[in-house]
Amino acid sequence: MRRRRNVKIVATLGPASSDRETIRELFLAGADVFRLNMSHGAHEEIAQRHRLIREIEHELDRPIAILADLQGPKLRCGTFADGPVTLEDGAHFRFDLDDRPGDAARVRLPHPEIFAALKPGATLLVNDGAIRLRVERCDESSADMIVEQGGVISDRKGVNVPDVVLPLAALTDKDRKDLEFACRLGVDWVAMSFVQRPEDIVEGKALLGGRAGIIAKIEKPAAVEAIDGIIAEADGIMVARGDLGVELPLTKVPGIQKRLIETARLAGKPVIVATQMLESMIHSPVPTRAEVTDVSNAIYEGADAVMLSAESAAGEFPVEAVATMNAIAEEVERDPYHRKAMEAGRPKARTRVADAITAAAREVAETVSVKAICCFTHSGTTALLAARERPRVPIIVLTPFFATARRLSLVWGLHCVHTHEVERFKLAVVSAARAARAGGFASDDDRIVVIAGIPFNTPGSTNILRVAPVREKLIYEGEPE
Repeated sequence: MRRRRNVKIVATLGPASSDRETIRELFLAGADVFRLNMSHGAHEEIAQRHRLIREIEHELDRPIAILADLQGPKLRCGTFADGPVTLEDGAHFRFDLDDRPGDAARVRLPHPEIFAALKPGATLLVNDGAIRLRVERCDESSADMIVEQGGVISDRKGVNVPDVVLPLAALTDKDRKDLEFACRLGVDWVAMSFVQRPEDIVEGKALLGGRAGIIAKIEKPAAVEAIDGIIAEADGIMVARGDLGVELPLTKVPGIQKRLIETARLAGKPVIVATQMLESMIHSPVPTRAEVTDVSNAIYEGADAVMLSAESAAGEFPVEAVATMNAIAEEVERDPYHRKAMEAGRPKARTRVADAITAAAREVAETVSVKAICCFTHSGTTALLAARERPRVPIIVLTPFFATARRLSLVWGLHCVHTHEVERFKLAVVSAARAARAGGFASDDDRIVVIAGIPFNTPGSTNILRVAPVREKLIYEGEPE
């Protein structure tokens, strides 16, 4: 089950991919992580998908990560008395708290928090940015606006407020219930929507209590501005380009994507690039050239994972979409320019012992003939630091905890193996040699680099490195420490 690439693939499950055989085919085609979209499907359906993933994981004996994606607050207008209305450029329109059905002059916006935060000059976007409104006057219950870009508005269309930090919690009551449900199921990651500030992540982490890693979805301009603080609190981020492209000019999104990937990588946190990566494959068995280039660019930039949404959840060709993304990734990573890009993006400053050890492991692997870097970890810290170096050789992660192995399956280049607990470094070397050989990474005549922390069971204590032969007769329990 060894992948021939380092970047990981996240596949969303949905109506087109809910049966056991399709999920299994998605994994075999290249999916490393399965996303459960909490915006769609009853808890019973989500629990069924979770169960099937775990059955396939047991059958194929390879850790699989599961990501639960919370819906977040949805800002929507009210209904219209006589159906959709057309807003003309230059016309005046009002949002208010009046619960009467709307017309061509006004409609209800049942979010007093928005009115509390609005100021004259602020922009509101309706229907994924198709309509643009500018606030001329506002108070605690209404906003009078001028239509800068007109269009058709109808019942319960989404409203975005891009240039205002809204006093809204990132977690709704539904999200809190979904989060607890997902944690009880045993998911490995939870993605938070509508993140605006580091405090949103702090709130989510308190509810998670360490039961899953937390991914901050970066889809608001405020989150882009506060990215350093958000990354410091989160366990990883998702570049949610759909909402970013609504709330910001489309021309800014590629640069923001590059900056977010670089910032997350330097922090040693995984980053997922999402939205419309192979959108045409919802209805077509092959992607467009532009889509192939888009996926390739994310991989060249150093993303840990690329994600499929409707392509695998509701599309006509879910397995083909995963296989296509897998083929793109393999081709990109064979390109010498990809290797140059990975090396150019390495962190320059290394101030901790663990940083120095993982950097040294990469340098040793590239200097002498070594087939793999093997790291023992409990919390995942050692593996994350090893992945941040983007070495040329595979990284084998050995951990006695299923939760750690599954969670790390999202991270660039990590081949995760669940193993038994070890208390001495020489036994760790034996286990590493066996894993390298069993996974087809090395043969008896090869060598591997082994890194770990002594004493064992101490998170963040990476402090030892050894170059070891794979041939087991050269590594036996009776050798001196």
